[in-house]
Amino acid sequence: MTLSIFAIVLVIIIAFLAGMEGILDQFQFHQPLVACSLIGLVTGNLELGVMLGGFLQMMAMGWANIGAAVAPDAALASVASAIILILGGQGKEGIGTAIAIATPLAAAGLFLTMIVRTLAVPLVHMMDAAAAKGNIRKIEFLQVVGICMQGLRIAIPAAALLFIPAQTVRDALESMPTWLTRGMEIGGGMVVAVGYAMVINMMANKEVWPFFIIGFVVAAISQLTLIALGALGIALAIIYLNLTERGGSSNGSNNTGDPLDDILNDY
Repeated sequence: MTLSIFAIVLVIIIAFLAGMEGILDQFQFHQPLVACSLIGLVTGNLELGVMLGGFLQMMAMGWANIGAAVAPDAALASVASAIILILGGQGKEGIGTAIAIATPLAAAGLFLTMIVRTLAVPLVHMMDAAAAKGNIRKIEFLQVVGICMQGLRIAIPAAALLFIPAQTVRDALESMPTWLTRGMEIGGGMVVAVGYAMVINMMANKEVWPFFIIGFVVAAISQLTLIALGALGIALAIIYLNLTERGGSSNGSNNTGDPLDDILNDY
């Protein structure tokens, strides 16, 4: 698929915002569901963008910065894989390959992050010198420069991909042997499952396990649409919050610290 100049500019802007949001974490442009959906929207492939973003979001849910350990770069993975998917022109059949490509791209994003943060070290010393002189305006300017460097970290690779002829990308994807593309699809699916399992491992406890079980059982009913499943999830969340409030307001001596247990003990 050949993109217009206007679409290319919009994609680069989205990539720039995604790079900044990887640091700011305010408007969530770096999240796969947001970045891929926006790229799909501006390129006329909204459905593909939403589908790819949904799969990648399941992977990114298990990514988190813990201490000195930096999580894989969701921004670069989302933007680059969305661009490759759209330029490849394979439609829904290319989603599996795009998901598999996103994983090494996320690791490559860590290398780019390291470079940018290393380049930002002199900015910190310049800000210290400005602070000693009471120059607040210079501090603010240098802070904006540092954030823009993070945006360029994603915008520059995105621009490079956009200027690769679409036919070249398509030929490269089609030249991949079946065993490789199929293996990448399976591997990408496993990464999604591992990401979701990591989220469950962090969230699961004896209070919410019943809701997880109900959700997985109900999801197996093929007649229910995603809207119905979402409505059921909201209903279960409201039930849980109401039970939590009732358990938290209990002043009895049998308070165990578990809201659901306290309610059951009251009976």
